[in-house]
Amino acid sequence: MQSFETEIENPIVQKDIIELANKIELFHNGKIDEEKFRSLRLARGVYGQRQEGVQMIRIKVPYGKLKSNQLRRIAAVSDEYSRGRLHITTRQDIQIHYVDLDRTPELWAELEKDEVTVREACGNVVRNVTASETAGIDVNEPFDVSPYADALYKFFLRNPICQEMGRKFKVSFSSTDEDTGLSYLHDIGYIAKIKNGVRGFKVLVGGGLGSQPRHADVLYDFIETDKIIPIMEGVLRVFDRFGERKSRAKARMKFLLKDIELDAFKELIAEEQKAIEFKTVAIDANAYVASKPVSVEKPKVEIKDQEAFNLWKSTNIIPQKQEGYVAIGIKVLLGDFYTDKARLLADLVDKYGAGEVRLTLRQNIVIPFVKEDLVPFFYQELEKLGFVEAGYNKAVDITACPGTDTCNLGIASSTGISVELERMLKAEYPQYLKNQDLVIKISGCMNACGQHNMANIGFQGMTVRTPEKLVAPALQVLLGGGNLGDGNALFADKVVKVPSKRGPEALRRILNDFEANANGKPFVDYYKVTGDRYFYDLLNDLQDVTNLTQEDFIDWGEEEKYVKEIGIGECAGVVIDLIATLFLESEEKIDNAKESFENKVYSSAIYYAYQSLVNSAKALLLAENQKTNTHAGIISSFDTLFVESGIIDLGTSFSELIYQINKFAPTADFASKYIENANQFLGKVRTYREGQTQLKKKAV
Repeated sequence: MQSFETEIENPIVQKDIIELANKIELFHNGKIDEEKFRSLRLARGVYGQRQEGVQMIRIKVPYGKLKSNQLRRIAAVSDEYSRGRLHITTRQDIQIHYVDLDRTPELWAELEKDEVTVREACGNVVRNVTASETAGIDVNEPFDVSPYADALYKFFLRNPICQEMGRKFKVSFSSTDEDTGLSYLHDIGYIAKIKNGVRGFKVLVGGGLGSQPRHADVLYDFIETDKIIPIMEGVLRVFDRFGERKSRAKARMKFLLKDIELDAFKELIAEEQKAIEFKTVAIDANAYVASKPVSVEKPKVEIKDQEAFNLWKSTNIIPQKQEGYVAIGIKVLLGDFYTDKARLLADLVDKYGAGEVRLTLRQNIVIPFVKEDLVPFFYQELEKLGFVEAGYNKAVDITACPGTDTCNLGIASSTGISVELERMLKAEYPQYLKNQDLVIKISGCMNACGQHNMANIGFQGMTVRTPEKLVAPALQVLLGGGNLGDGNALFADKVVKVPSKRGPEALRRILNDFEANANGKPFVDYYKVTGDRYFYDLLNDLQDVTNLTQEDFIDWGEEEKYVKEIGIGECAGVVIDLIATLFLESEEKIDNAKESFENKVYSSAIYYAYQSLVNSAKALLLAENQKTNTHAGIISSFDTLFVESGIIDLGTSFSELIYQINKFAPTADFASKYIENANQFLGKVRTYREGQTQLKKKAV
């Protein structure tokens, strides 16, 4: 591992990688608990997959922008450490699979040579910051959101306030009122606005998908750009303190908003303002370095199939606000492509574009800054890569998560049914090659990584059981979801559950009815008129499981009989319950606090000390089998059980001690005092714990 010290120039990154390598060694030697290790590796983008003994690596691509050198680097890493396949996610990340755990530190080090990170790609942290894939080129945008997404991503990366939250936290930026960043389903979403000539954002909070989708609330109709980071810091501090930690099913921020409602949430944010060091964070959009197109001679082009070229142009060319340029949308089936194509694509955009590509929320690729007279040439070159399938972002462009291919939580195949539905649409409904009003999405389970419950037509992987108790793969059909713009949306209704092999027939009936009766209405509007009962009656007979054939027990894309296998999900990280581990963590956090203090980053020093205080209190509560669901609950329970009873004397209540964090500004004097408070508290609770342990030993 010592080689990293010379290969990585950034000392912070170097420290991260060496820490991961050391923790892997400790884990192998049985010196670190498996659950604690899982939490650490998830925050480093290392995610267990369905297959035993190998890992999925999630690579962060902030706001979907990937430079050509970074794409080449990712391709090289995939070839060396994985199997040469790259998977684009619905959060603009890239995933590679079948990676040996022991090789993950060197993999990370290789990525960082071109400033590509895996840090906080998974785990209970701020995940990849997503944005409209047309940011900076959109003909309707008031301004480019990229500088603001970039600044926010960098501010919260490695920030102590969001390293150990109860669940993951998702952020989006939308360039226009079309809300292509899908703000309404994020923990916090920003929509670009201009008010009285001033740049700013509409802010939404508390949205989410999963088994219980929730529409985000409007936190502010308009805030200026220098407020987006302080506001998010306040939101994160509240979520960290009051969010659920024990029950994964209730730990997302949407449940906190649902429980306490928006006004109370705003009050809690207001209480945190003193603790926030920077009341405004000015973001210099002019300092952001945007990619610039090259100037080249038009090469000779020979289009072999003019009809196919014309169809592709009608569906895959995106208008661009810069005069003389367009963007090209590449439809990527299932979001999967291979490293040989990635390298050739990187070369193409280097020589004839702006040296960048964009990854999209629908698992596709966008090439910006293509000169209009180079479009035929790009078509010719992309055709060699198999990247000229018509129907970018149209109805035939179905989004699907990996499902049972690699995911622990996959119940039924989402990729297999996606391929079959796209085949059926092209063969039977060619008009949908150009239809962008219909959105179809598929998830392999209820967690909605394929975003099925926000689609016009969604499918969720499930199972059905026959009267003979045989289990077959199934699809729940959801209808009526849709993005209405400006942070408004509808979530889809659950209508019927059908065996997977009947999924194409279900879609066929829905589309036939839509074609015959909608009279030009978009699907969302047609569904409002008809309703779920209408479609239930239309599809109900497909639910019958008394007449299944052998074919129904084999999932799409598979050859063997279906077997339901659901592993342990890692999306949410884990809860650490070992008392000794918590005390060690408290020590580490005090060390981190001292390091931040020496670097004069006082707000970080204070937050590390706060985390140490909470950890130490949690350790004693767990020893007494008390609930530790939220930070606020831990603080209250510790007072009741240990301070008010006189068991531990702090000279004040634990609440008064710890809540100094939002009573005082983050100065050097307060940081020094607060770190010492945490150190003394750890000493007291550890002494008490050791005494109790000795008494128990004597009693035995």
